[in-house]
Amino acid sequence: MNSEILPRYTHWINGTATEWDGEFLPVMNPATGETMSTVAKGTAEVVDTAVQAARHAFENPKWQRMTGNQRGKLLIKLALLIEQHSKTLATMETQNVGKVLWGTTAEIKDSVELLEYYAGAAATFTGETKPLPSHLGITLHQPVGVCALIVPWNYPLMLAIWKLAPALAAGNAVVLKPSELTPITAFALAELAKEAGFPDGILNIVNGVGSEVGQALLEHPKVDKVSFTGGTQTGKIVMATCAKTLKRLTLELGGKSAAIVFEDADYDAALAGTLFGIYYSAGQSCEARSRILVHKSFYDQFVADFADKAKKIVVGDPMAKGTQMGSLISLQRLEVVNGYVEQGVQEGATLVCGGKRLMEGELAKGAFYAPTLLSNVKNSMTVAQEEIFGPVAVAIPFETEEEAVAIANDSRYGLAGTVWTTNGARALRVTAALKTGLVGVNTIMTGQTGMPFGGWKESGFGRELALETLKHYTEPKSIEWYYGTKPLNPFGL
Repeated sequence: MNSEILPRYTHWINGTATEWDGEFLPVMNPATGETMSTVAKGTAEVVDTAVQAARHAFENPKWQRMTGNQRGKLLIKLALLIEQHSKTLATMETQNVGKVLWGTTAEIKDSVELLEYYAGAAATFTGETKPLPSHLGITLHQPVGVCALIVPWNYPLMLAIWKLAPALAAGNAVVLKPSELTPITAFALAELAKEAGFPDGILNIVNGVGSEVGQALLEHPKVDKVSFTGGTQTGKIVMATCAKTLKRLTLELGGKSAAIVFEDADYDAALAGTLFGIYYSAGQSCEARSRILVHKSFYDQFVADFADKAKKIVVGDPMAKGTQMGSLISLQRLEVVNGYVEQGVQEGATLVCGGKRLMEGELAKGAFYAPTLLSNVKNSMTVAQEEIFGPVAVAIPFETEEEAVAIANDSRYGLAGTVWTTNGARALRVTAALKTGLVGVNTIMTGQTGMPFGGWKESGFGRELALETLKHYTEPKSIEWYYGTKPLNPFGL
């Protein structure tokens, strides 16, 4: 394709798309292998311009004096606009990420719900009063200031809204950095936010690579808080950099989540749930249940049935109605995933199904990988310890409840998990024992609006999606108001 006629995305600063005469990067459709647009490769200088715009907008009395109810109305307007353009946004997301259209459609719907949730929270989020001897104690939750929101490529629009909604509800200004692989819907979001009535400069977008644009945001002295979602190794760099200026920080990082299938589980429900839990986004999700722990009494049967169903998953054109799984984000990602599978086999795992790039017909143009299952896996193997971030499940047998918990917890990650059982007492025991931030009982549908989303250990810290998230975007201030009848004069002077 002629790069001169492709859509070009620059930066969004102070309420408008900027001019850009610098370098542009290609933006790919991973399902077709085609370049669909180009995006500006930003610099530290453009980051500074965006941060200064955000700081100016944040300090503007018009924004400072806006009530929570007024900010909530703006969020409602944004939610309505996103809902009105949901088909277009879902199509843009599918073409840029390679996900199935029904999946991105659901993500847009969830994003609308989250904006509505924080619109209500903005109007009701208050401080407290506490009576003290001769004093009245008052707490205020005041906005942090300028927030840098750094989001990955796997859920570009949804994760941007996960961060944007509470940040704006709390009264902050933001600079959003989308992945250079998936920048398209961020621009649409900025245009809709302007249409909704958010003041210029409250939402800014800087495009580019993490090593330059992301690093500049982390180091900028006028950025007060960073919210980062991405890989654990990058998260450690983010944390170390933020420590230099003691920036407020939340991290939502990787996972290697376990689904534990006990002998008393509803077999069919567990089979369907574990299948969806790893393959629903081609495994490119931080909370994917990529380790499947199955009771030894029916392990072989479960593995055989799981593989049989995995082979029947319809992989193909993400825009097609009958497609169940789309492509990976890139051929480079596909090679990484395949390398993990090959290493698993070398370490002694059995390849039950998948383990290859799909090349039939039109699939040869994209980054399609077969739903893959490895059995006879030991939890010490690389495939059981490392986040593969692809459609690769590993099946591990266990004999006792204690062993299942021990295996599930034997990971540097602690994001999510699922317990499949019909025994209520067991469900309570195991969910309490798992060292994860999210646990589903007979479901993989964790991460609902209003429920805290976040991890333990190397899966990060801080929470998304919940009322308490607003506290991550505010600073508490304690005020002690003396109302006694006698003047305070401790020195007696």
